[in-house]
Amino acid sequence: MASTVMQTWKDSTPIGSATKWSYDMGVVLKGLEGLWMNTGDARYYNYIAAKMDYFVQNDGTIKGYELDEYNIDHVNNGKLVLLLYRITGKDKYKKAADLLRSQLRTHPRTNEGGFWHKKVYTNQMWLDGLYMGEPFYAEYAMLFHEDSAFNDIANQFIWMERHARDSKTGLLYHAWDESKEQQWANKTTGTSPNFWARAMGWYADAIVDVLDYFPANHPKRKELIAILNRLVVALEKQQDNQTGLWYDVMNYSGPGKEKNYFEASASSQFVYAIAKGVRKGYLPAEKIAIAKKGYDGIIKKFIKEENGQTNLHGTVKVSGLGGKPYRDGSFAYYMSEPVIVNDAKGVGAFLLAADEMEMLPTLSAGKGKTVLLDRYFNSEKRKDATGAEVYWHYVWEERSHPGFYTFGTIFERYGAKLKSLDVAPSALNLKGSSVYIIVDPDHVKDNPKPNYVTEADAAVISNWVKAGGTLVLMANDSANCDLQHFNILANKFGITFTNNSLNMVKNDQYETGVEYPGANNPVFKQPKKMYLKEISELNVKAPATSIVTKDGKQIIAVAKYGNGTVFAVGDPWIYNEYLDGRKLPAEYENFKAAEDLVKWLLSRK
Repeated sequence: MASTVMQTWKDSTPIGSATKWSYDMGVVLKGLEGLWMNTGDARYYNYIAAKMDYFVQNDGTIKGYELDEYNIDHVNNGKLVLLLYRITGKDKYKKAADLLRSQLRTHPRTNEGGFWHKKVYTNQMWLDGLYMGEPFYAEYAMLFHEDSAFNDIANQFIWMERHARDSKTGLLYHAWDESKEQQWANKTTGTSPNFWARAMGWYADAIVDVLDYFPANHPKRKELIAILNRLVVALEKQQDNQTGLWYDVMNYSGPGKEKNYFEASASSQFVYAIAKGVRKGYLPAEKIAIAKKGYDGIIKKFIKEENGQTNLHGTVKVSGLGGKPYRDGSFAYYMSEPVIVNDAKGVGAFLLAADEMEMLPTLSAGKGKTVLLDRYFNSEKRKDATGAEVYWHYVWEERSHPGFYTFGTIFERYGAKLKSLDVAPSALNLKGSSVYIIVDPDHVKDNPKPNYVTEADAAVISNWVKAGGTLVLMANDSANCDLQHFNILANKFGITFTNNSLNMVKNDQYETGVEYPGANNPVFKQPKKMYLKEISELNVKAPATSIVTKDGKQIIAVAKYGNGTVFAVGDPWIYNEYLDGRKLPAEYENFKAAEDLVKWLLSRK
């Protein structure tokens, strides 16, 4: 399907509209972002960047975007603006994100709970708008420390469920008019007449995406998860038993019901929300059966190989309320809208669903396991755009070159949960973690007050390994890492990081950083050729053994220690710069190496 997208909307041709900043584009590009993270293939990233750069100008203005329209649909593409800002740090993306953020305003009377759908639709909230605005708002708030925004974000969902949920079915009406003045609005409740499937799909997807950025300890996080669970209970009742799909207008039994049809975009949205909700632990594990049944139905009913490409049939082009000509929200109206092939909204929804469903075979590898990343020995901070001090070097959250974001997504694809440790390790805070990763411990060049590894730290960590933990030690060359104290720990396992630096690559002379894992390597099964630069050579003795060497020099080692395992390499190696495909030539298979390492680490007993 991604190939079809890239063939249909080539080069810099916009998705949706060449003259308007269209939300359709963002739905597709979020699907491609997931595919990039699941493959390490930078073609998808480059495609995203090209599409966004057609609109985002060097001064941060956005071609075709009109702020004073206050159209919440136009915020959706901001998710990709933030992606590009986090990866590149370019100021134009920050300015564009700020512009979109300036559009978001709370309810003018109550100061809570409701962004009107558009300036021309005052007093109205549509389910669609929650997807368009809230995930961007949540990620922006997380990045730029707008902590108070999370109350507002949660209230959007709570407010909409309160006013649009049908007490009998648990389904949500397409929209709600506070003024009750619209022709389509119920004069008592303000709700529109019907349950439109794609609107509920937007709402469900918005919840699981917002939760990616919602603070773990926020009191309203549980409320959002409860809303999602209630919604999925209602969706399960509406799923067709034979096909696994959902009708365009849900729970409709009135005149003309025979015209109702299974709809591709909504079915894909529900599959995505449920599969992601189960993977993230928001939904009971057994609910994955709904997603599996739905995904099978999508493949059978809507996916067709035609004229050398993969096509998605069965997506309604649009459905709305009000406007000119007036859309009254009746069943007859919904049935009047055209159903088309490869509609961008449907294709994007399908890509998102496929991203999730294609993870299912790998999730069992790390089920119930936590991967803990040190932020104490490596505690580098820098000021972000707000002036706040934030962790940035070899950390899960960092999407720029020096981050471990891509590495973390691989762990998540194999079912593991990610955590960070900001204090000295202890028996208590290591308990419950299956893998503990320490990378590039600071010296004074990195941190004026470094937390050096001590004998006490080494004792705590080695006892944890002996009891069955899996430890990853990633150093750096001696000029960029405190090896002296790190070796207090490494020596426990027969490993010494030396001051002899290897693979000192100049500029883009990649061939000087080549490493061959060799046949029958116990860890690296897929890659034939890897890339490592500026490595600390290892000295290895029992219980450790080398698994990668170069010209007789030891590069990577493993050790069995009690009931646990240690993996050591003299470089951080698989940070974003050398993992996500944007820099390395494709012949260097670091992404495959990272996949193999993740599988191996999670398989240790």
